[in-house]
Amino acid sequence: MTLVHARYQILQTIRIPVAVIGSAFFPAASMLFFVVPATGDDPAGATYATASMVVFAAMISNLFGHGVGVAEDRAQPWDPYTRTLPVGPGPKFGGRLISGLVMMLVSLAPVVVIAAVATPARVTVAGFAAAVAVVVLVSLPFTLMGLTIGYLLPTKAALAVVQIVFFPIAFAGGLLSAPGKAPGFIETIAPYVPSRGAVELMWAAVGDFTPNTTSVVAFVLWSAGLAGLALIAHRRDEGRRFR
Repeated sequence: MTLVHARYQILQTIRIPVAVIGSAFFPAASMLFFVVPATGDDPAGATYATASMVVFAAMISNLFGHGVGVAEDRAQPWDPYTRTLPVGPGPKFGGRLISGLVMMLVSLAPVVVIAAVATPARVTVAGFAAAVAVVVLVSLPFTLMGLTIGYLLPTKAALAVVQIVFFPIAFAGGLLSAPGKAPGFIETIAPYVPSRGAVELMWAAVGDFTPNTTSVVAFVLWSAGLAGLALIAHRRDEGRRFR
C-alpha cells in the first residue's frame, strides 16, 4: 500500500510538468550563473560548490514538496476519505516520503549534469555513492520542516512561510559560500542552523573535509526537534479532522 500511495503521489506531480521543472530550475540556474563562472580551474572549489548546490536543491525540493504539497492535499476531499480507510495513515505517510525522495533526486539531476559538463568538479565513484547516501540523510530535517508547515497551515500560508524560511536558512548555513569563505557573522551563526551540518556532511562525502562537531550535533538536534514538531502537527491535524 505504501508503494501504491507513492506511485499516486509521483503521478500527481509529473502530470503537472511545471512542478517538476520548477523544483529543478532554481538550483540549476544558481549553478549556471554563480558556480560555473566562479570555479575557474579549481576542481576542489567546484566540487564543494556543487555539493552546496545539491544541498540547496534538496532544501527547496523538500520544503516546497512537503510544505506546500501536504497543505494542498489537506484541502482536497480525497484526503479525509483516505483517513477513514482501515490501513491507517502509515502507508499514505510512507508513500509521501518515498515520492518526495524520488522528486528530490530528479531535481538534483540538472545540478550534477551542469557540474560534470561545465565545471572542473570531479568525484570518485565511492565519493559519488557516498554523496547519494548523504543527500538522503541531510534531507531529513527539511522534510520534517516541510511536513510541519504543511500540517499546520493552509496552502497559501504554507507557500508564504516556505518562501520566507528557505533562503535565510540556506544563507545562514553558508551554502552560498565556499568552506571557510562566508562573511564573518555567517561563520559565527552557521554551525547552529541545520543547513550547515547538512552541507558539511556533503563536503565530507565528496572531498577532504572534516565536519565541525558543533554543526553535526546541531543537525541531529534540529532533526529530532523537527520530528517532534511534525508528529505534533500531524496529530493536531488528525484530531481536528475527526472532531
